[in-house]
Amino acid sequence: MKISHYIFLGFVSILILFSITTFVNFSLSNAVMENNDYFTRSTNLVRNSSRFQRNLLTMVNGLRGYLLTGEHSFVEAYDTANIENTQILKEMEGLITDSAQRRMLNHIKELNDQWTEEYTDPLKQAKMSADISREHLDTFNRVYKEKFASGHERSIQTALQQQFKAFSSSEYTMRDVRKQELAASVTRTNRLSLLLTSTSIILGLFIIIFVTLKISRRIRVMTDMANNIASGHYDVTISDLGKDELSALGNALNHMARQLSGNIALLKRSNAELDQFAQIVSHDLKGPLRGISNVVTWIDEDHQEELTPKMTEYMELIKGRVHRAENLIEGLLSYAKADKEEIEKEEVYLNALVKEAVDNLPDTGNVQVEIGDLPVVHAERLWLFQIFSNLISNAIKHNDKPFPTVKVYCKEQPDHYEFFIEDNGNGIEQHYHKRIFIIFQTLKDRDSFESTGVGLAIVKKIIDLKKQQINVSSSPGKGSVFSFTWSKE
Repeated sequence: MKISHYIFLGFVSILILFSITTFVNFSLSNAVMENNDYFTRSTNLVRNSSRFQRNLLTMVNGLRGYLLTGEHSFVEAYDTANIENTQILKEMEGLITDSAQRRMLNHIKELNDQWTEEYTDPLKQAKMSADISREHLDTFNRVYKEKFASGHERSIQTALQQQFKAFSSSEYTMRDVRKQELAASVTRTNRLSLLLTSTSIILGLFIIIFVTLKISRRIRVMTDMANNIASGHYDVTISDLGKDELSALGNALNHMARQLSGNIALLKRSNAELDQFAQIVSHDLKGPLRGISNVVTWIDEDHQEELTPKMTEYMELIKGRVHRAENLIEGLLSYAKADKEEIEKEEVYLNALVKEAVDNLPDTGNVQVEIGDLPVVHAERLWLFQIFSNLISNAIKHNDKPFPTVKVYCKEQPDHYEFFIEDNGNGIEQHYHKRIFIIFQTLKDRDSFESTGVGLAIVKKIIDLKKQQINVSSSPGKGSVFSFTWSKE
């Protein structure tokens, strides 16, 4: 399975777990809202129940007061309480959702209707008619005895009050049950949410650790392979039997290593052949050159008096060409060997090294070389000697001033040194600044100036090998300043 599939499935699993957690919490919130609605209805039911019982007492007291005193204010209190109780029963009927409570409320309504229709209302009407005539008064007395003497009215009233008490008790019991159910639901939801969240976190950590280990281990193997290749071991491979993205990368690296190994082997063989060719060519060329030089010398020594001035000039020209050919061969060999010699680093006192380089140069005659305060560096002494020697030699060769001057100085930077070789010579035009570092390139005619065109090419090769920079600042007639950097490491 691909790594992307592991990551995708892991995040989908986490998303599902969080979705379940969200759904559970949403369900709990709905349950809480429903419970709040229930408690609102329950509160209204309990409040209406209390109001009904208070109104019932008001009706009893109002009826008794009217029967005893005949005051109509008691009748008004009775009627008001009776009307309000009718409205309360209708309101409670709309609030009830439980079937058992609905049966209880219907029974209460039946008892209330029976009490008012069979007892209280007929007695109130008889009392109101008692003042009309003796006959109506006798009717009132008869009704009163029939309705109240038997005690049946009292039992209905008591049953009505008991039913309301039972109704209120039932409501409080349901409240307690709903509270317990809600508390249990909250507890279950909290536990489930904690479980799902913990599972999501653990799953996420597992995915992170799994993918990290799966990737980091294999990337470390690939990094080791790249380091081995960088250090020159090109026959390394990765044994990765997976079928994911990193396996494809590993196969690509193996292919690259095989191709690189083949190319490096071919390059080494070509370099060896070139080195051998250079050695053979230089040896084979030096022999004829030495022969030509010897012959010219013998002619000059044995037939000096017989040679005309023109012949003598030609002989000197031949000697110069032979000497330049020898210098070209030596320069070519030096250039070829510049990056192949393994040189150990050592403490190099640059003031002494530059002085030695100047002393080894031919024809320094009236040249003034000023050497500044140069540092002591830990570096390849031979390479620095070649750099300074070639740059100073180049500054002297290309100087036709009466009093040639060369200045060597240094500027220290945080992580490297910058060295300068400044002269008051002929200068170099801008479009030649890059050309002068190419092998065998010179700015003057070879017939008029003895230069191999190798010195600056060797300097550039060493500087590039050290991954440093070399620059030239010059203009015709104003001298030149060659500068190069050298790392402190």
